[in-house]
Amino acid sequence: MKKKLLSLALAAMMTLSLAACGGGGASSGAASASAGSASASSSTAASTGVKVGVSMPTQSLQRWNQDGTNMKAELEKAGYEVDLQYAGDNDIPTQVNQLENMITGGCKVLVVASIDGSALTEVLKGAKDANIPVIAYDRLIMNSDAVSYYATFDNYKVGQFQGNYIKDALDLDNQAGPFNIELVTGAPDDNNVNFFFGGAMDVLQPYIDSGKLVIPSGQTSKAQCATPNWSTEESQKRMENLITSNGYGPTATKLDAVLCSNDSTANGVTNALLGAGYTADNMPIITGQDCDKPSVKNMLAGTQSMSIFKDTRTLASQVVEMVDCILQGKEVPVNDTKTYDNGTGVIPSFLCDPVVCTKDNYKQLLIDSGYYTEADLA
Repeated sequence: MKKKLLSLALAAMMTLSLAACGGGGASSGAASASAGSASASSSTAASTGVKVGVSMPTQSLQRWNQDGTNMKAELEKAGYEVDLQYAGDNDIPTQVNQLENMITGGCKVLVVASIDGSALTEVLKGAKDANIPVIAYDRLIMNSDAVSYYATFDNYKVGQFQGNYIKDALDLDNQAGPFNIELVTGAPDDNNVNFFFGGAMDVLQPYIDSGKLVIPSGQTSKAQCATPNWSTEESQKRMENLITSNGYGPTATKLDAVLCSNDSTANGVTNALLGAGYTADNMPIITGQDCDKPSVKNMLAGTQSMSIFKDTRTLASQVVEMVDCILQGKEVPVNDTKTYDNGTGVIPSFLCDPVVCTKDNYKQLLIDSGYYTEADLA
């Protein structure tokens, strides 16, 4: 009898362990995905028919298509009904209208990747009035006390990785220089830019101050380096202007590096440099983020140096776990309660880990993990 009771007790403990929604400790991407899957499978019956709204900013960038698809699949696997909406091509009124419909349409939780982090204050008042929790997805929603949680990657670390890649590739600690660099970041209304650009500049600024890194254009502030809507076309235009005004060219003024905060801006910079006669043999160091297919192909061709891999499957699994915990009244897993203040207070956050991707490790990160197939990158 004692053995039987002990076995039952152990079984119960294992069941509780699998169903638990976790505490405040950080976890690796694999552990996070595993925890999310366990939580999702344990609550499928309870979640059947419960509607979750997922609002994505655009379908014009590959990463948001992947985020939306992964999110919908993970939530449906957990038993939820999913209302997934894309706001045209970064159209704020469309996103506001879609959120209004989600609020009145019976959604019990909203997962929102905002176009403009400051444009949703009014519409989300309706969510708060209806007691609908809001998870800000990847981009922090500003100036709204309706935001319950924030799920993203460690965006400051993304910037640090990009800055450190340039530092190491130019061997700034050992070479005399000077080296010419230009700076390209993203949308001025995306709060993440503060972390991407800030993290990179925290690494690079000492070398700029010492004169080892030189920015010939003089464009150093976030506003000067911003790219509206993270547009490839806009970053290409700006880089073409920088090439003309500073005399950059394969046989003219040397450009050693371009800090690009993501792949869409990196693609524009690459297009401009190729148009100016650069090749894989003399291309400046170019950073990126998201491991979009065109940029991975550019890395393999030698025209982009690196990108930051942010496995959206991991983030989707984490958000499913957070949704489960909210709806079950359990403790929601977070690992940062100090960093992300949206103007109404610090938002409890879960930060997933980004990874540096280059042509040396892309196969392990992207192909072997099933994120892409070889044919995707052909």
